[in-house]
Amino acid sequence: MRSRTINIPEGINTPRVIAIIVYDGCEILDVTAPVEAFEMANRALIERGITQPGYINILLAERAGFITTSSGLRLVADSWHDCTDKIDTLIVVGSPDGSLSMALANRALINWIKNTAPDLRRVVSICTGAFILAEAGLLDGRRATTHWMNTERLGRNYPSIQVEPDSIFVKDGPIATSAGATAGLDLALSLIEDDFGKKLALTVARRLVLYLKRPGGQTQFSTHLRAQMVTGGSLATVLTWLESNFHLKTTVETLAERACMSPRNFARTFLRETGTTPAKYIELIRLEQAIRLLEGTNQPIAVIAVECGYSSTEHLRRAFQKHMGISPNAYRERF
Repeated sequence: MRSRTINIPEGINTPRVIAIIVYDGCEILDVTAPVEAFEMANRALIERGITQPGYINILLAERAGFITTSSGLRLVADSWHDCTDKIDTLIVVGSPDGSLSMALANRALINWIKNTAPDLRRVVSICTGAFILAEAGLLDGRRATTHWMNTERLGRNYPSIQVEPDSIFVKDGPIATSAGATAGLDLALSLIEDDFGKKLALTVARRLVLYLKRPGGQTQFSTHLRAQMVTGGSLATVLTWLESNFHLKTTVETLAERACMSPRNFARTFLRETGTTPAKYIELIRLEQAIRLLEGTNQPIAVIAVECGYSSTEHLRRAFQKHMGISPNAYRERF
């Protein structure tokens, strides 16, 4: 293990060691995205006059040497057997199915994570890394998420987990899980905010040119993405109409008539094609429009509520609290 001399910066008791567990076939973006966020935080701290790092990133594998990622690019890792650093945060990354199956069958990997986790401040997974945490028993009785393509399988294979399929990321005590690789950035930003405050996290978000530092409760799918996934037919016409008319009062019956379907067939087709019900879809599209207005205008909350089709400011507040975990005013202040 390479030696390090760590100078403790003023205002920081000790740099936080972020250990990323890697293995052959892991997704390289799962590794590099959070590493870049933590390194950006270090640069921002330097600009504040703190010349030593807030974070130190290390890659750990069962054996020291090269790790070949799923893309074919290779990373150089140290062995966890030789690690003498005091790990603060352990990050377990994901991989495609074949490599993930091999990782889950690697009892040395699973047992090391299981035995090491209790001594750490927090343990994090990116994408399908949640399966590795689950196999180690770290998600038993906890809320968790993973990539939307694998949430059903996670719940089926590990029924003691309360899977939240739509969440960008989920924090439950010292354990945090995230959805796809880019959601790992959202989670990393949230961890930076926990450690050094909102201002530094937003600075890192701007440096990374992220459109939004998304709260964990935000859905993995925007309505625009859902609409793009619907290929042709009457339903695509309805979704296009809703993009401009979401503020109007509507029912399944009126939407079904527009699609030239029976209400029952329309509701069934809508759920199959978009993954949600018409009512929930309209709720999400209204929420997304409210988010855009909160971020991009100075309009009063009451005006935004009306423009987005909410019956009252309280209705908008409840929708925000349900999906975002904060009020519209708090969201505007943050973002």
